[in-house]
Amino acid sequence: MSSPIASTRFSVLDRSRTREGRTDAEALRDTVALARELETLGYHRVWVSEHHGVPGVAGSAPTVLAAAVAGATRTIRVGTGGVMLPNHQPLVVAEQFGVLESLFPGRIDMGLGRSVGFTGGVRKALGRDKGDAEDFEAQLGELLGWFRGTSPTGVHARPAEGLSVPPFVLAMGEGAAIAARAGLPMVIGDLRNREKMQRGIDHYRAHFRPSAWASEPYVVVSGTVAVAATPEEARRLLVPEAWSMAYSRTHGTFPPLPPAERVEALTMTAKERGFYESGLAGHIAGTEEQVADELETVLKETGAQEVLVTTSTYDRSALLDSYRRLARLW
Repeated sequence: MSSPIASTRFSVLDRSRTREGRTDAEALRDTVALARELETLGYHRVWVSEHHGVPGVAGSAPTVLAAAVAGATRTIRVGTGGVMLPNHQPLVVAEQFGVLESLFPGRIDMGLGRSVGFTGGVRKALGRDKGDAEDFEAQLGELLGWFRGTSPTGVHARPAEGLSVPPFVLAMGEGAAIAARAGLPMVIGDLRNREKMQRGIDHYRAHFRPSAWASEPYVVVSGTVAVAATPEEARRLLVPEAWSMAYSRTHGTFPPLPPAERVEALTMTAKERGFYESGLAGHIAGTEEQVADELETVLKETGAQEVLVTTSTYDRSALLDSYRRLARLW
């Protein structure tokens, strides 16, 4: 067992991806069931995501789903990866996490992102536009202020005020600089672009300002990790998501995950094939030994304290087997 892996926390972000022929309700129940399994396997935390108007994702209300996950588990940390702060009023977000922390004390994480709706239609429905992402840093400060009781409004967030819910910044674009200035833990991906990821980590560490929330930098690297008995089986785990990404790039909508065998039988256009092959490349995938070697390299390069695994695939049994095999490494 390699020491970097043994001293690293491993966690999971499950996006509640829908599957062809299955309902949104099944996808949400799958996330809750997976969380129970991850707890028994010793994973540190399980997070859920926020997407709006996406056919391939059922997870649209992360704090609601986090409550269901926390209620179905006992010890694993539960949180969001993340709540997209530009979509919400900071007071409401503080109240929601205050309720979660009150019900499940010491187990809740507050992962926060700066993305707005994926399409113009979704942004219009949310009453937001792309420019709202530029206000993220101010919104973040306001949100943290509700927990500290420092709002200039004279209003107090109940039951959030006085509670300590660990905040994390999802570092996309400017996120690393914002996390450093705020003195917060940072989640950064993806593993397919190691140079860009390393630049973000280096900037974060160089500019980190200690805060009441974190005295020193804390780096979580995120991305797809697929482990199977053979390299070929591990690659097949990547196929459904790679095709859904390729389809979204060529058709403008992100569909439910198809079975790998259906994708492999498709006749693709040159453009689709290019996006598809690109979607299969760069992930950490292979046998336990291959994945251990690759993870050790990543951890030595980045100095990350935690890995957040974001794998999605059609075959939930194969996905659980992958998480079991990964857990054996530490």
